[in-house]
Amino acid sequence: MDHYDLVILGSGSGNSLVTPDLDGRRVALVEASPVFGGTCLNVGCIPTKMYVYAADVADTTRSAPRYGVSGRVDGVDWPAIRDRIFGRIDPISAGGRAYRETGPNTTLVSGHARFVGPRTLDVALRDGGTAHITGDQVVVATGSRVTVPDVILASGVPFETSDTVMRVPALPASMAILGGGYVAAEFAHVFSALGVRVTVVARGPQLLRHLDGEISRRFTQVAREQWDVRTDTGVTAAHSTPGGVRLTLTDGSDLDVETLLVATGRRPNSDDLGVEAAGLRLHDDGRIVVDEYGRTGVEGVWALGDVVAAEQLKHVANAQARTIAHNLAHPGDLLPFLAAPVPSAVFTHPQIASVGRTQDELDAAGERYTVKVQAYGDTAYGWAMEDTTGVCKVLADPATGAILGAHLMGPQASVIIQPAIQAMSTGQSVRDIVRTQYWIHPALPEVLENALLGLELDD
Repeated sequence: MDHYDLVILGSGSGNSLVTPDLDGRRVALVEASPVFGGTCLNVGCIPTKMYVYAADVADTTRSAPRYGVSGRVDGVDWPAIRDRIFGRIDPISAGGRAYRETGPNTTLVSGHARFVGPRTLDVALRDGGTAHITGDQVVVATGSRVTVPDVILASGVPFETSDTVMRVPALPASMAILGGGYVAAEFAHVFSALGVRVTVVARGPQLLRHLDGEISRRFTQVAREQWDVRTDTGVTAAHSTPGGVRLTLTDGSDLDVETLLVATGRRPNSDDLGVEAAGLRLHDDGRIVVDEYGRTGVEGVWALGDVVAAEQLKHVANAQARTIAHNLAHPGDLLPFLAAPVPSAVFTHPQIASVGRTQDELDAAGERYTVKVQAYGDTAYGWAMEDTTGVCKVLADPATGAILGAHLMGPQASVIIQPAIQAMSTGQSVRDIVRTQYWIHPALPEVLENALLGLELDD
């Protein structure tokens, strides 16, 4: 049995725990996947946004005539798009693996780890056999994985997930996307913009229901103008056909498509870790319970990222990794996880960004607020863009001027929202943010400035 000062499970954000502060310590990094670097690098944030950029270019080209510019998309070279993306990502992943295999003070263990006791693990090695390892400290950073409805699994039909669909050999003529969340919305944009006939099948009444209700409603309306959107609809059966897949829907209709993409959510990778043997506790949704410092309650065992956080976001996992890296090196000076509001973005069409509380949440809590919805098209740059759907919605406490939430749908929403994120994180009020700095005119962030100026605050 090999003993280490630190054992890390997962090579995503967990990989960044090996800092210079740990020089001289013996570290084992255990990775179950055949690829190195975690979800974000290989099948998540980075490749999807590279596809989104190509999709945005195609959409922009098609819309050029509205501005008096001749433009059209004559065709899409899917292999060229795909290979540009993975021609960059795959070498980074391989390089990360090679470095950990040969780098100082770290041993890469390729296999699936399960606790057999506190800080004691058996690793089923990918090349066969079992490794038995122990650690003075263990960090669980195993991430999350896609979920697939039982009706699809039981049917035996071929399907893609976010793990596989970006590497398909050719674009299909048609695609059904099961799900109404951010993964479904982003891939619907990508494949539709690249010429695929897309049908989105969502069980709920709207898409992106986790967002502010008004933004969700507005986006669903815009989505219906781009794709065939079936809301309040589920799948009762699925069958393989000579041309692909036939889905029988809850409304009694059949949907025939060439490719089926399942985007119905993700679950924490905690169910096959031997958490009982380790003494770890789980939330009802499978997340590992930790305190504000990342400690699990089992001496020497920490956890971070998707296997812990309510928000399955890379920037959350990275921030938690920075905190735990400090705490591992400075046990007498523990830092808590960042308690600031967590922003998020959906890189669909139009782009969406959100931070803080929604109007629905404030109404449910009976809290007093003031709200302003500012249209992109009522600002100078939005007017130049001929934008007709973009909005910036801001909610604030009328007594203190504290920003309670900001929700944007429109071009560059993920960029424009940042001043609101900063204000909420540093305690700046609406008055602070709009009266103590210049806002460039006629830049697009004026949509946020005008929304803030339009809030009715108590004198």
